[in-house]
Parts: sequence; structure tokens; C-alpha cells
Amino acid sequence: MKFYAVRKGRKPGIYSTWSECETQVKGFPKAEYKSFRQRTDAESYLQKNEVSNPPKKSSAVQSGWKNPDILLFTDGGSRNHGNHAGDHVHADDKAAWAFLIRRDGHNVRGTGGEYGATNNRMELMALRNALKVLGQRGWNHEKINAILDSRYVLQAIQKNWLQSWKRNGWRKSSGETVANQELWQEIDRLLPYFSQIKFIWTKGHADNKGNVIVDQMLNAKMDQM
Repeated sequence: MKFYAVRKGRKPGIYSTWSECETQVKGFPKAEYKSFRQRTDAESYLQKNEVSNPPKKSSAVQSGWKNPDILLFTDGGSRNHGNHAGDHVHADDKAAWAFLIRRDGHNVRGTGGEYGATNNRMELMALRNALKVLGQRGWNHEKINAILDSRYVLQAIQKNWLQSWKRNGWRKSSGETVANQELWQEIDRLLPYFSQIKFIWTKGHADNKGNVIVDQMLNAKMDQM
């Protein structure tokens, strides 16, 4: 679940959906707002000028292709209204994923939703479906910068946790079964077909327009559910 903090807008405060936040900031002169995964960070943002961050060079802190052929943005989220921190997702909680592919000035978008799914599952759905579309269009050997804000997805790929899980029969070092196993297995099958893909982390919805767009897309999808 994400929290939208409006510092300068029609009614400053913390909102649980993009549509609520948008109502407060759209058309408002010099509006200031950001989204966070933790409510405490959203509260700090309202109280201070900014939550402490590393020195800012760019929202993307890992290097990708300088001149990529394709920019890929993916995101996932869920709304577990009424849950306490740490509670399981309820069967009727809305969840959605979205991706945006930018190539040669054209955009390819995709989104979908389901009930009772976690943020992490939706992050994986977004990446899995985007990789499928890229492969179907024959773009899998082009230079791709895949930009996302999910450390859950990035660390598994970049720190070789994915390969370790595979060797261990899709179990963690603790012996625990890997969550979202079927999606990880499918991503593991797809990635070898991409010869020039680089994964880049971006701070969620800070100054990366593509990341903001996919967040808006998945929230719009949940609004429709």
C-alpha cells in the first residue's frame, strides 16, 4: 500500500489513493506532494522539508544504458484498507499492476488487477507481463533500461537471489518456500532471452515521470475495480 502526502495543496494531509491526492493537487499552483510506502515517511515529509535522502544526482541510482533503445517502467500496488501493519491482505482488497514501454517516441501500456494480492505479487506481474510484450514484439535484444521502485524485485535479480532460489528448489536459505514462486519461475525463464536489459532502481514517484505514470495507471485500475 502507498501513502500520498500532500504538503502544499487544497487540503494538505495523507491520502491512501492517487485519485484522492490528485483532487488536492491538480491545478493547484506549485503543489508539493509525494508518495511513500511507509506512513511514517509520509508523516515526516509533512513535518519537515524532506525525509532524509542520499545526495540527489538522479532518481535512478544505478547506471543503465546511456542511450537505451527502450525505457521500461513497471509498478504494482494494493489497497489493504482497514488492515493493521503486518496483517495479511484480505480477500476483497484491491491490487493492480502496470507497465509502460517507451520506444521511438511511442508508448505501449499494460495494466491489470486482482483481489487479495500483495504489492510484491503485483510488482512481479508488472515485470512478467512487460517482458512478455517485449518478447512478442521482438524487442528483447534491444538496449533496455528497466526502471522500477521495488527493491524486492531488483535485489532478487541483481544479487542473484533468484538463481540461488532456483538451485535450492525454490527455497530460501532458511528452508522457507519462496513466495510468488510461479511468477519468479516464469521471470527466470524469460530473462535469458533479453541480452541487453539493465535494471535500475528509482525512488518511488520522486522525479521520474515514467514511474509516476505507471503508479497512476495502477491506481486508476483499482478505482475501476
